[in-house]
Amino acid sequence: MLTPTPLRVALMSCAHTHAAGYAALLEARADVDLVVADPDGFGNVSARSLVGSYEEAWDRWADGPEAIVVTSANAHHRDLVLEAARRGVHVLCEKPLATTVADAEEMVAACRDAGVVLMTAFPVHFSPAVAALRTAAADGTLGEVIGLTGTNNGKLPAGRDWFSDPELAGGGALVDHTVHLAQILDSLLGEPETVHAVTNRILWKDRAGDAETGGLVTLTYPGGLVATIDCSWSQPADAPTWGGLTLQAVGTGGQLQIDAFAPHVGGPGRWLPYGTDLDAALLEAFLGAVRAGEAVEPTGEVGLRTTRVVAAAQESVRTGQPVPLASL
Repeated sequence: MLTPTPLRVALMSCAHTHAAGYAALLEARADVDLVVADPDGFGNVSARSLVGSYEEAWDRWADGPEAIVVTSANAHHRDLVLEAARRGVHVLCEKPLATTVADAEEMVAACRDAGVVLMTAFPVHFSPAVAALRTAAADGTLGEVIGLTGTNNGKLPAGRDWFSDPELAGGGALVDHTVHLAQILDSLLGEPETVHAVTNRILWKDRAGDAETGGLVTLTYPGGLVATIDCSWSQPADAPTWGGLTLQAVGTGGQLQIDAFAPHVGGPGRWLPYGTDLDAALLEAFLGAVRAGEAVEPTGEVGLRTTRVVAAAQESVRTGQPVPLASL
């Protein structure tokens, strides 16, 4: 069996906490030739080919990269994705896709017009627990789903102050920890009709500046179904893991609760996960999409839809009122 020619892949920026993990997984693959760009000098991502600017990464090969993985601060996603589309390069972009709906729309349109793959980095999409929930909802095991309650709680990212800079991140915990569950709910229910949200700055107020650190987002769907998302930086700094994601679905025929990151062994201060490597599954799906020339879930379109949910939540926080998604 012939080994496929290695794909030329550039990881653009080491700003996101996922950059190191993605780089290690890509570097270990025989079917990938990787370059990592670290223009901000974070210095904590290892790679055989590590360069100090985006220009060097674009020029690493005579024909340029075939694909890029965007792991920059959120506000910089747009420019990197638009440049990739201009060059005919496929893209996996960290979540949230963009800090504004207008930017996300432009990114999706540019990649569609250029005929390149655009996927959004939602690794939890590949969780076996999430897949089981999608199956149970689709095959009627739960009956009619009448409510969902989700939590995505984590630590305030350390060593990455841009996460709590509203200009660079687009917000705080509301932005960081709404989109994963919004994507799962999108795959189950489609888009909500209205979004209502509240936030506070009680946690980490000494470190987070103007960024919200706790929040609750309520989504109402056609027919009246309600889902909630607890999106907070509520894990203590000395917790053995970064946080987690849970979702409980209640239906007329039963209920199902999932915990996407529960499989682990550990003890005081120790957390050793096992089971499916969600980042590896995401990258496998993306590389397969690049070779096939066709995006698979989670696509740029779902990244756009979840950006709309976040924007509606932010507007609701500002006005104190539910916001119709169709108004955005």
